[in-house]
Amino acid sequence: MNTKEIMDLALELAGLKDIPADSGIIVEGENIKKILFGIDMDTSEILLAKDLGADCVISHHPTSGRPLIDFHEVMEVQIDKMVEFGITINKAQKVLKKRMGKVKRGMHVKNYDRVGSAAKLINIPYLNIHIPADIITENYVQDFLNEKFNDKPKTKLGEVACALREINEYSEAIAGPAIWVGSENDYAGKIAVLMAGGTNGGADVFKAYFEAGVGTIICMHVPEDVKEAVEKQNIGNIIVAGHIASDAIGLNILIKEIEKRGVEVTKMFGII
Repeated sequence: MNTKEIMDLALELAGLKDIPADSGIIVEGENIKKILFGIDMDTSEILLAKDLGADCVISHHPTSGRPLIDFHEVMEVQIDKMVEFGITINKAQKVLKKRMGKVKRGMHVKNYDRVGSAAKLINIPYLNIHIPADIITENYVQDFLNEKFNDKPKTKLGEVACALREINEYSEAIAGPAIWVGSENDYAGKIAVLMAGGTNGGADVFKAYFEAGVGTIICMHVPEDVKEAVEKQNIGNIIVAGHIASDAIGLNILIKEIEKRGVEVTKMFGII
């Protein structure tokens, strides 16, 4: 495989046509036989790849170039998700805008050439695949929970958390599914799995979901201030599934497809 074929495969699995802003091929490569793949791959992992005989490094999270600086742009996919759950498109845009601005300003100060320049100097193919893998995770977990609970209107949060642990990556995770807002005996209501929006949309976004009829949000992670705001709103629940374990679900699905094409993949840095 080459780097373009790897990226195209990820896009296909996620149902995307174009490479999103938070993903990219930093150093192109051909005839790839052995990949070192991790959630956060830095300069040290690039050096390790050489020692292990790998001829390509793939990171999940963006570390270099435009995927790092333009990260905020992919947050707009959250608008489509909000509309899917009954939030009007204009309201979705407005509640997301504040958080997008904050993320944009935060990324602006990053050293966007640190890891990419190391890969170029060592001359090893290097790419990152972020939101395509997160979309794969989001779809997988949403479909799994829909099948379990769509016909059970009085499902409780404890049952949802327990069901999540049936998924291998969550069952093996040190930081796995946990109820952060609500209690085990609270009704879950309508469940929205939000794992593919670049990063957390913030308290206003969560409130918009709850006002549109969602009872429980399943997410990878949530800041403390958002958790506290949702508790004060007192209209919805949050289950944090676990960041690294959730990332691993979509990545493992992608890795299996890469391996089917005859490429050896060594997993590290959080891929369970």
